[in-house]
Amino acid sequence: MSSHDDVPAVGLPADSSDAAVVARQLGRLPRAIHAVGHRCPCGNPDVVTTEPRLPNGTPFPTTYYLTCPRVNSAIGTLEASGVMREMQDRLGSDPDLAARYRAAHEAYLADRAAVGAAHGHEVPEIDGISAGGMPDRVKCLHVLAAHALAAGPGVNPLGDEVLEMLGDYWAKGPCASLDDPEPAGRPDLDDRIGR
Repeated sequence: MSSHDDVPAVGLPADSSDAAVVARQLGRLPRAIHAVGHRCPCGNPDVVTTEPRLPNGTPFPTTYYLTCPRVNSAIGTLEASGVMREMQDRLGSDPDLAARYRAAHEAYLADRAAVGAAHGHEVPEIDGISAGGMPDRVKCLHVLAAHALAAGPGVNPLGDEVLEMLGDYWAKGPCASLDDPEPAGRPDLDDRIGR
């Protein structure tokens, strides 16, 4: 098991240095950050918890948003390898896995509702819609990994599997710092997931 187990899930408000690092990671200013959802063992935020409604009023179902460009790239490689198809097939043939994945979906919805309530947001446009394809499909490993990091082990079984496949993605040190001359972000990823 990777060391993400040793790092407790957090929901701490992002301070200005966290927001600046996330901007470096994304290559643009972050929007609607509610809190740091998880902090990488390197010290940087690697998941932010996002409000369910963006400042421009757009509903945003991705409560847990993976910001680390290094892990985003590694997950993109996993997606290209066919892992999602294999996971999808297992959902159809393993009732226990399907039940745990459905429970992850329900946990995600409860977390979003709590974040929305904290900001006075009701977002009926996305009621019952979680992210990543939950509860019946495997659509985005980035979202599943972000949920697994933020919620901690045992909540999202497929997200836990993704993190296991990644290993110690933080071992090379921080993916971004305020001293970096260039943003580390992946605009292509941001565009693909509608951020």
